[in-house]
Amino acid sequence: MSSITALGLVLMLLMIAVGGRQGWSAFLSLLLNFGFLFFAIILIAFHVPPMMVTLMTGVIILAITIFMGEDDLRTTVTAFWASVVVLLVLVVLIYLVEHWAMAQGFGLEDSDDLEGMSTAIGISYLKVIITTAALSTLGAIAEAAMAIAAGLTEILGEHPDLSDNRLMQSGMEIGKQIIGTTLNTLFFGFFGGLLALFIWFAGLNYSFGTIVNDKIFVSEIIAVLISFIAVIVTVPASTMIMIWQKHRGIDKDEVVK
Repeated sequence: MSSITALGLVLMLLMIAVGGRQGWSAFLSLLLNFGFLFFAIILIAFHVPPMMVTLMTGVIILAITIFMGEDDLRTTVTAFWASVVVLLVLVVLIYLVEHWAMAQGFGLEDSDDLEGMSTAIGISYLKVIITTAALSTLGAIAEAAMAIAAGLTEILGEHPDLSDNRLMQSGMEIGKQIIGTTLNTLFFGFFGGLLALFIWFAGLNYSFGTIVNDKIFVSEIIAVLISFIAVIVTVPASTMIMIWQKHRGIDKDEVVK
């Protein structure tokens, strides 16, 4: 048994032990998401337009993550639509930023690994890095949207007649509580993933200017900053969609009466 298989089994058992049926559902959603990501790579390799693959795969992964992670319909529907809206906005932002930064492709640090290999794969590296940056934000978007939607659902359950302004304030207060921890999680994940590269920079006595202009560093820091923006934008987006959902429910009740 390989170490990856052993760790996967330990993860599955812990998720089931702690989360029960919901933990098993979350583990299945993880496997499904991995499968769709692998499928997206295959589609891009067969020259399916990367932007179309990004949007299609992103929406599917968000749906699996959100709807398999929670049973409450109001929470999941709000979180899903908020996540989709934020994803669409971010794809436009990522396209503009990546086109301006020109950080696509491989850096000098990759030259040894790529020696003897052709990098002419027939696919725009700009579109590939846009796809990478967009898909890397999905976890942060879904997590923030679910936290906001679940908190607001609980508030509306206790105070169904809460005004829109108070609901908006409540959503922003919940957002303030999760933004700090989420941003720290993203930052330390970025720092830990690139620790070997930072050690390389230090060993080769890279100057600060060389580091901030390095392709690998720039592409990773852009992805992290985009994730930061995604989390922040998700807070008001989830709150506004929850307010819209609340009014839809009121209108529906009035029609029934």
